[in-house]
Amino acid sequence: MRLLTILSALLLSLALSSAAMAQLQLRDIVRIKGQEENTLQGLGLVVGLNGNGDKDFSPTSRALATLMKHLGSPVGQGPRGEQMWNELKEAKNVALVFVTATVPATGARQGDKIDCQISAIGAKSLEGGFLLPTALVGPQPGNERVYAFAQGALHLENATKAPRFAKIKQGCRLEENFFNVYMTADGKITLVLDTNHAGFQNAQDIAEMINDSQRYSKAGTTGSPPLAKALDAVNIMVEILPQYRDDPVAFLSELLSQRFVGTKTEARVVINERAESVIIGADVEIGAVAITHKNLVIEAGAAEAGKFIPLDPAKRSTKLQSLVDALSAVKVPTRDIIDIIKGLDRNGKLYGKLIVE
Repeated sequence: MRLLTILSALLLSLALSSAAMAQLQLRDIVRIKGQEENTLQGLGLVVGLNGNGDKDFSPTSRALATLMKHLGSPVGQGPRGEQMWNELKEAKNVALVFVTATVPATGARQGDKIDCQISAIGAKSLEGGFLLPTALVGPQPGNERVYAFAQGALHLENATKAPRFAKIKQGCRLEENFFNVYMTADGKITLVLDTNHAGFQNAQDIAEMINDSQRYSKAGTTGSPPLAKALDAVNIMVEILPQYRDDPVAFLSELLSQRFVGTKTEARVVINERAESVIIGADVEIGAVAITHKNLVIEAGAAEAGKFIPLDPAKRSTKLQSLVDALSAVKVPTRDIIDIIKGLDRNGKLYGKLIVE
């Protein structure tokens, strides 16, 4: 039986018993609105494909013709022009590709070089290819402003399984500065909770933690609005104190280093079927249920004596962890445990969110 990975409430409780482990820095669970990645994109030509390029693909021929025009060798009219068009259609070492590059959330300056990704449109393989200079624009439709140029030799991470995808390390040179605006004109920023910690309770707790901090108290401003306010389950708006308006970076550095004791998340079970791993949250429970699986007969949460899994009389439910521990003790295969958990979810007896990866 493969190793069954279970991260349970007991491990979490032990971690929380240590003050150093109990407290997260605010930066660990939030980001600042405005500090997002930007994706640049463009269409380019890859050459040198050793017969693996596009076959009689009209867009590739047109792109080659446009390139030749820019380089001073336009495809003319008449018999000679028609012959050149036919030659372009027969080119086997050229491919039209989609090029993307991601500018990091922290921003970047003109002249910086970042990685770019290349995806074939019609070619069977990009192995051995070279990307000709390609202009990259922003993601918004209709915006033709060129933000970067990409070019260079292609590197395939897996030429056998993914021959149509490649990367150019440091192959994109930025032509524009990217400074993400994070503060509004009236001196406010928005903290955005990450997906795994988003929730109304967490948002409210963080806002109250900021408002209760003596470091950010509004001295002499009794009756004024609070410094922080939870807008919803994800966003917390924070006002930058007047003394920090000329140095917002210092304010954000201090704010994001604040310690936040514990976060409240929904009950979850995460299953990775390929790795055959099961990760169970601390508060995942199951209702009273009888389980018959292959040669197993299990009663979980039964009221009568001799029950297989102990029942909490106050809740008339039991921890999923207890069921999994009992199944593991009698050497039930991980694959069967996963099937049982999925069955509990379909039956409505799994009191938590099931995530299957």
